[in-house]
Amino acid sequence: MYDFLDYHVEDVMSAPAVTLEPSASLAEAEAFFEKHDFNGLPVVDPEGALVGFVTKLDLLRAFRFSDEHVFPPYEEIMKRPVSSVMTRDPVTTTPRAPLTRVLERMLQTRNKSLPVLDGETVVGVVAREDLLHGLRRAVDGERPWRHGGEPTPT
Repeated sequence: MYDFLDYHVEDVMSAPAVTLEPSASLAEAEAFFEKHDFNGLPVVDPEGALVGFVTKLDLLRAFRFSDEHVFPPYEEIMKRPVSSVMTRDPVTTTPRAPLTRVLERMLQTRNKSLPVLDGETVVGVVAREDLLHGLRRAVDGERPWRHGGEPTPT
């Protein structure tokens, strides 16, 4: 179990195979959530710098009832850009951050996932599931990848 103290974000994070531009529609975001079972996606500018983070909860927030609509118009809302619902200043972490600190930060903020930045560049996403996987690996005596552990085959 103490091996968990040696784990860093880079040992468990997912590479950002999917990012969105601010102009991507909510329908596009929802399709990525469905296809990849992600909870959140980094939103990046054309240079790849993080400008926001959009989650499933953000998407649901777009459907709040209002005085205008008894039921929000689904098709109309799904055409909106992710920039209309994303978190513009998301909590982030770095690849070298200890997982113990990220675990504490997730507990404090109740975030399900955090974008991972190396400088200004998005290099991954770390999610609650990744932390749990790291804990299981540590309990099984598996060392972090940087210390001779082998990545789990996907």
